[in-house]
Amino acid sequence: MTDAAVSPPSASKRRVLFASLIGTTIEFYDFYIYATAAVLVFPDLFFPGGDRMTAMLASFATFSIAFFARPIGAVVFGHFGDRVGRKATLVAALMTMGLSTIAIGLLPTWHSVGVIAPLLLALCRFGQGLGLGGEWGGAVLLATENAPPGKKAWFGMFPQLGAPIGFILSTLSFIVLGQVMSEGQFMTWGWRIPFIASALLVIVGLWMRLKITETPEFKRAIDRAERVQAPALTLVAHHKFALLTGTLAGLATFVLFYLMTVFALGWGTTSMGYTRDQFLPIQLLGVCFFGLFIPLAALAADRWGQGRTLLATSVAIALFGLVLAPLFGSGGMVGVVAFFIIGFSLMGCTYGPLGAALARPFPTTVRYTGASMTFNLAGILGASLAPYAATWLAGHYGLQAVGAYLTVAALLTVLALIGMGRIRTEGEA
Repeated sequence: MTDAAVSPPSASKRRVLFASLIGTTIEFYDFYIYATAAVLVFPDLFFPGGDRMTAMLASFATFSIAFFARPIGAVVFGHFGDRVGRKATLVAALMTMGLSTIAIGLLPTWHSVGVIAPLLLALCRFGQGLGLGGEWGGAVLLATENAPPGKKAWFGMFPQLGAPIGFILSTLSFIVLGQVMSEGQFMTWGWRIPFIASALLVIVGLWMRLKITETPEFKRAIDRAERVQAPALTLVAHHKFALLTGTLAGLATFVLFYLMTVFALGWGTTSMGYTRDQFLPIQLLGVCFFGLFIPLAALAADRWGQGRTLLATSVAIALFGLVLAPLFGSGGMVGVVAFFIIGFSLMGCTYGPLGAALARPFPTTVRYTGASMTFNLAGILGASLAPYAATWLAGHYGLQAVGAYLTVAALLTVLALIGMGRIRTEGEA
């Protein structure tokens, strides 16, 4: 079957790109409202009894659970994505994530049921991670496997845009709630609204995903009888180097993002003395630069190469780590704003081409599993413990230690990207 025979028309491609974007927007909205609540709400309602910093560290521990669930989701959903198809698997991943998020909004707190409350919160957080573990890889493949030649990074950046859009929606929801209700109302029941409201977004996402068709590349794999029985085993047996380098290639991206979001919010609203209403708008401004630089970086990647673009950005992230403490630690508004604008701009530059770059080394038959596993293993290494580790480092050694943490992660990513450049990809001679 020729490429033209299975290539979808332009209208179908627009639908596919929107479906990949809306899905990851919902997934990341769900993920980020948890991250925000883990700083602002959960320490008081689910982990009371100790000092504020101890409660926040306990809250960050539940935050990390999702990152350990994500590789499990990558294997489970990746198996069906590579065996059954991208479409049905993406629908199932969205449902898993959405139902877990809605359930968080309905949970009883410690004051109602005691220790059962944080256990239920941890269970729901595991469900969030499971769903996101299967979501991201499928959304990226939905876009990139429909991309025309020379447009892989551009198509692959559409699901990546879901990250800043989801973050903006989640942050705006907490800003609005802070304006329309008292602190007491917010802590009593207002914090539940963003979680329960995600049901509306899930309905929209499901409607869009049920209207799409399979990707041309997966259809060709079916026609050629190329599908493997156990994608995860095939991945480990034959693509170990791609799995390793891909995981480390995403390391700096995750460390940077969760330092800019969860850690910065926690540190800014405790040690630096900012209120929630003061700090969230500054963070939101930075996220706008995150969204702006994603398409710019994708265009650069299609012109000069995904590896070169990511390599240059990773070097810049390493340098940013050296100035993190002077910028953010100044405590002044100008320094904090500069910290968020520079950091989130670099985040856009690394995140835009990342989806296409992590999918590229793997053949179609294991691509869903491979891309999902590298992304989510990078999440474990780079993000699961980042808020906890950075908070501990800042408390014991100062913000300069947090900057060094980011620099080391970026240098490891540089080495991994050099290694990825040696992998022969599908279709190359």
